[in-house]
Amino acid sequence: MKPKHAEALLAAVIIARSTSLLLSKLSMRSLEPLNLMALRFLLAFFLMVLLFGKRLRHLRPATVLRGLALGGAFFAVMGAELLGLRATDSSTTSFLENTAVVWVPLFEAARHRRSPGGSTLLSAAVTLTGVALLTLGRGGFHLSGGMGLCLLASLFYACAILLTARLSRQDDPLTLGILQVGFLGLLSLAASLLFESPHLPRSGGEWGSILYLAVVCSCFGFTLQPVAQRCVSAQRASLFCALNPLSASLLGMVFLHEQPGLGSLAGGLLILLGIRLQTLDRLPLPHLRRTGAL
Repeated sequence: MKPKHAEALLAAVIIARSTSLLLSKLSMRSLEPLNLMALRFLLAFFLMVLLFGKRLRHLRPATVLRGLALGGAFFAVMGAELLGLRATDSSTTSFLENTAVVWVPLFEAARHRRSPGGSTLLSAAVTLTGVALLTLGRGGFHLSGGMGLCLLASLFYACAILLTARLSRQDDPLTLGILQVGFLGLLSLAASLLFESPHLPRSGGEWGSILYLAVVCSCFGFTLQPVAQRCVSAQRASLFCALNPLSASLLGMVFLHEQPGLGSLAGGLLILLGIRLQTLDRLPLPHLRRTGAL
């Protein structure tokens, strides 16, 4: 595949995944968050088993445990994301959650007990300023519960990126991705049974949304992003992360009639600038997106 074709495919995958916030927001009008997660990821797991079931025939216990660890990490990410999304605009959710790209090198620096690079510190400062502007209300700084959950999701996201980077080197990433999605679905189902009153979608439109989330936002990203990134450097691929909040914001304004204020727009632009500054240093970048969980 030529690099320009690979980049076009990568952009398509990330934009397709950004639609998950819109569909999730609409689906949560009738389904509770954990119920929605269980349906989405169990269906995605079933479809991927149909496509790649041969890879699961001779699993080692260690591989299953790694898949469980990844599924648990992404369960935390998705749970915080959807609970925050229920109380926050989809654009705000996307901007806040994608700050994970900035937290990763800071966590890595702390883990290796070394000072982060100058561009990393500048990126963090610009991003935090953007977060402050994004959370400014009419009466001053106001961090709502929904925004707090979105920021928590970004921290979980950063941890999941690092965990995936480590575990994906020890096993076939495709097999780990399938197991991760399966365990994510099982954990969601268990939590939904404990804390919610789960039920199946009651209309064709609801089933259509679930099917789209499973096929396009999980299976499509899962199978095709690694193909695209074989011809695109990690540093260049990181530039495409900005497409997610931009696309989510546009979709939110068009379909959900979200109207961000000037402070929110300025905050979003600063977060995008922070993400861009981060690419000046080489990152151990989101192996997370190889899994297609988000």
